[in-house]
Amino acid sequence: MEQTTSDSGWRGSHEGWLQAAYDSLLESGVDSVKIMPLAKRLNLSRTSFYWFFKDREELLDALISRWREKNTGNLVKQSEAYAESLAEAMLNVFDCWLNKELFDSQFEFAVRSWALQSPETLAEVQKADQTRMEAISRMFMRFGYEVGPADVRARTTYLVQIGYISMQAQENLALRMKRIPEYIAIYTGQVPHQRELDRFFARHQYKPE
Repeated sequence: MEQTTSDSGWRGSHEGWLQAAYDSLLESGVDSVKIMPLAKRLNLSRTSFYWFFKDREELLDALISRWREKNTGNLVKQSEAYAESLAEAMLNVFDCWLNKELFDSQFEFAVRSWALQSPETLAEVQKADQTRMEAISRMFMRFGYEVGPADVRARTTYLVQIGYISMQAQENLALRMKRIPEYIAIYTGQVPHQRELDRFFARHQYKPE
């Protein structure tokens, strides 16, 4: 991690400023991501910021890059992960909805809210949506679906989850896990095998009652 000190004291780090911006975005929206409030949050001088970022716009661009790399990058990787069946492939994608290290739903909500007031951010969101749906569609085609049906099933899978995020729907883990086999059956047309569910549950430290 890049860190800078001088005779005038600690200036923080690139990651430190970016993390403060992320925290502020999630707590209060993009309007709160400003240099002086972030400096106060970090107990640093305003001028320290400029050792790491040219201006606020560069910081906002870095936030978008972090969001893109984490949420879109990991979703695409999960859609391409090895699976013995389409049902198991969909369970790999579902890992994103349950593991914040793979897909940060709060970050997703914050960026989508930001997009409501920024045409540039909206364009990034629309590009991400297309990339993600295309990745899921390729997953369906890998298991034998034609282009048209694969596209519709990918859209159904993805847009339902974005609806969950946008509505800030809340489910406890047990209820969500109970529903997942039926979701998989609806989205893929296949009922997942018990061994596939067992592996999925184990990844998320869940033990069915």
